Amino acid sequence: MELREARLDGQTLYRGKIVNVRVDSVALPDGRTATREVVEHPGGVAVVAVTDAGEVFTVRQYRYPFGEVTREIPAGKLEPGEDPLACALRELREETGYVCGRMEPLGVIYASPGVYTEKLHLYLALDLTFVGQKLDDGEFLHVESTPLQELVSQAASNEIKDAKTIIGIMLAQGRIGRPQREGGRGGA
Repeated sequence: MELREARLDGQTLYRGKIVNVRVDSVALPDGRTATREVVEHPGGVAVVAVTDAGEVFTVRQYRYPFGEVTREIPAGKLEPGEDPLACALRELREETGYVCGRMEPLGVIYASPGVYTEKLHLYLALDLTFVGQKLDDGEFLHVESTPLQELVSQAASNEIKDAKTIIGIMLAQGRIGRPQREGGRGGA
């Protein structure tokens, strides 16, 4: 049996600034039908920015849905048609004030595949130079730097709860020290 569901019809219930919400009717692999609730999101990027000393920049910011301040790697939403690498370079600069000499892709993750269409492109930023922060209007955050291994320990002990941050630092830990692969794109 093929593990695929076919969309039969659907209705958009909400169109927002960042997300749209729709309810679809789908045909299941066994021929029955079911309802799927889908939150459409344009996707985003997240950047693990590592200094020459092995420190990683994170940001602390208030996240309204959870009512708490979270610790995260710099990240942001893709604009329509925007290249993920360009978005990563922009978000790194805006949130931390740094540009990089080298930006390596770490992979793509699905934020919550049961309901969200959001894909997050993860990057490793190296050869950092401070040029000044350019926060978006209404964006408030604090930048910190922490040794990569300390962040790995904090992720393992659940001190860091943000999924993209946990995955990003684990992927970066696996990449640090390995030579850059052919075809990597860089920029700053």
